[in-house]
Amino acid sequence: MRHNKKFNHLGRTHSHRHAMLSNMATSLIMHKRIVTTVAKAKALRIYVEPLITKSKEDTTASRRVVFSYLQNKYAVTELFGTVAQKVADRPGGYTRILKTGNRLGDNASMCFIELVDFNENMLKDAAAKKTTRTRRSKKAAAPVAEAPAAEKAPKAKKEATPKAEAPAPETEAVVEAAAVEVAPEVIEEAPAAEVVEEAPVVEEAEAAPAETETEE
Repeated sequence: MRHNKKFNHLGRTHSHRHAMLSNMATSLIMHKRIVTTVAKAKALRIYVEPLITKSKEDTTASRRVVFSYLQNKYAVTELFGTVAQKVADRPGGYTRILKTGNRLGDNASMCFIELVDFNENMLKDAAAKKTTRTRRSKKAAAPVAEAPAAEKAPKAKKEATPKAEAPAPETEAVVEAAAVEVAPEVIEEAPAAEVVEEAPVVEEAEAAPAETETEE
């Protein structure tokens, strides 16, 4: 009977389940990521994380305890060497489960399970998000600082424009006065020219008959 045994038995006996989890833990430590079902991944996380915590204390007793679970000396060497250095500052949560959808054959829910500190892509994304947040805050602060300068600029333009346009009425008055002074001279000279040109023509016409009479 299974009184108060609430963990997932995964449809296997104790020996079969222990052997399967031991092989999966070895593969996870050696390859840093494996693909499996969500149910097996959750059972593996409970199985392997205490072993990773044990590897932080590199002693003969710790190595023997871990070897009794993994039964693979290469996995033990990798765990106490490379993995232990990466997770030295992490207090827990060494693994991450990422769901990938359902399997085609039996529609089982599939996922990745990986060691958190060995996913370089996610570490880069986390660093990029931190930098972008600081840049956005600087950009948001810049318009606030530039706003007073933009408000002062139109005032300076309004004050400068009347000074530039002030001489305009004087120039218009000078041009009008010049036009008034020049116009009467032209009008007075025009009749005088016509009289001078027409006078000789009349005298010549009158003188011509007198000469003809004397010749006769």
